[in-house]
Amino acid sequence: MKTYVSPTGRPDTETVVAVGSFDGVHLGHQALLAQLKERGRQHRVPTVVYTFDPPTRVLTQGVEFLSTLPEKLALLARYGIDETVAVPFTREFAARPKDAFLEDLRALRPRSVVVGEDFHFGRGRAGTVADLREVTRDVVTVPLHQLGGEDIKSTRIREYLRVGDVEGARRLLGRHYDAQGVVVPGDRLGRQLGWPTANLRVPDGKALPPGVYAVVAITERGPGHEQRHHGVANVGWRPTVNGVGRRFEVHFLDFEGDLYGEEVGVKFFTRLRGEQKFSGLDELKAQIARDAEAAREALRDVE
Repeated sequence: MKTYVSPTGRPDTETVVAVGSFDGVHLGHQALLAQLKERGRQHRVPTVVYTFDPPTRVLTQGVEFLSTLPEKLALLARYGIDETVAVPFTREFAARPKDAFLEDLRALRPRSVVVGEDFHFGRGRAGTVADLREVTRDVVTVPLHQLGGEDIKSTRIREYLRVGDVEGARRLLGRHYDAQGVVVPGDRLGRQLGWPTANLRVPDGKALPPGVYAVVAITERGPGHEQRHHGVANVGWRPTVNGVGRRFEVHFLDFEGDLYGEEVGVKFFTRLRGEQKFSGLDELKAQIARDAEAAREALRDVE
């Protein structure tokens, strides 16, 4: 999938365009992308997603994001999109009048534009779906999707993650919630306890569910050599050892090796428990052993 940072950066050809933050690329977003791909087949032109980095509400409301830009681009490619225009979303960009945004769309020469039914754009959210018809007559609005009577929204997924309900998040995403991080040195306490962990650094603002989870970690040992490992992840502040700052640590159940500097993907499967403060390291070590056994059981049928 080709990616551009400006609408004027791509070739001067006709397209079909979907516009939105696409944070998490959840089931509602996937329904919108299906409409885009259908229009692309009808017109025989590339499908383009015009999106924002960071997602608009991260800047305007200070919320955490579900997908980093690389994560979002990988998901859009997985769902069959041809091109992405990922514009930097700054306060200056948000303050532009709606006409400037319409000029961006015109540069993409869209035969069709696909958006959510509540789509607004430009300074003060002044632009509406009706304004998009100045660019193309074929504007497709996709209604808010529901699952079991529940709205499928990025906001709702964040709420699930905030309380550690990764299964609720999975239901609305259509896949397990995941996070990518680089392995960095920690304080090696896990190794001292006999349970070494990979300390993952993720971008500031990435939503992570607090607690202890059964996870599948993914490493890439060279191009095309992806390896999957069952593990236990802890997201929290390590109160037993008076930890400072939130940590994201993963113990691999059946792996030994040096991963420092490598990027690891982590898929959250099952919440095992919340974070606890133990009386000492012996009690903590015993609980980690129970967590590992619980994770093995939870992931028994997972490849």
